[in-house]
Amino acid sequence: MYVLTIVGNVSIITLVWIHPRLQTPMYFFLCNLSFLEIWYTTACVPKAIGVMLGTSQTISFTVCILGSTECFLLAVMAYDPYLAICHPLRYSSLMTNTFSAQLAFLCWLCGFLAIFVLASLISRLSFCGPNIINYFLCDVDSCIALSCTDTSLVELAMFMVSIIVVMVSCAVTQISYIYIISTILRIPSVQGRQKAFSTCSAHLTVVTIWYGSIIFLYVKPSAQNSLDLNKTINIFNTIVTPLLNPFIYTLRNKEAKEALGKAL
Repeated sequence: MYVLTIVGNVSIITLVWIHPRLQTPMYFFLCNLSFLEIWYTTACVPKAIGVMLGTSQTISFTVCILGSTECFLLAVMAYDPYLAICHPLRYSSLMTNTFSAQLAFLCWLCGFLAIFVLASLISRLSFCGPNIINYFLCDVDSCIALSCTDTSLVELAMFMVSIIVVMVSCAVTQISYIYIISTILRIPSVQGRQKAFSTCSAHLTVVTIWYGSIIFLYVKPSAQNSLDLNKTINIFNTIVTPLLNPFIYTLRNKEAKEALGKAL
């Protein structure tokens, strides 16, 4: 599954790079998402495999500091079809290459800034032992559960950051899709509605899987409960979603399927 994830996401980046027809803002954001998935899974899955096989039982504390970039990227990827469907005549002037690059840079920047407060607070915690985490990869919850000092401030900060990152990006996505669906329903022809919906159906599928699991994992008042259940849910973030993304976006998109067919 890890190899398929890497091959699939690298294939998307390669397709967009060699096919000028795919060099649009939508696929530019998709390349950013694929690049993120490659590094995210590389940071988590090989270590998890090593832990399960018993060949690598230790995890560096610094590896626990992960970003929140994917939430912002998915929100931007919902804003792009909103402009394409709701403002088709102004889309080219609104979503320029410069503006697309600025949005992508802002997603990466916000993703790292969002975790900065948590990283600072967690690094100040005391760990008295044992240093065995109840997880198959490094996770903030598992680090908090090991601390022998008061973690209420860290848990409150984690809850507030999760609310801001997850809920705000989710709200942007939801509002975009409310306008998108209302515009699609006003299209008179069935073929026109199907064509419009096909441009965002793949992203909607990914958003449902991602936000469903991420809200369950992080938007909660306590971080030390249900670690065993969290491990099951976290599989969707670390393994299933990065694996499905390339297949969802290519199989549900006509332009991507045509480019893939030509490449093969």
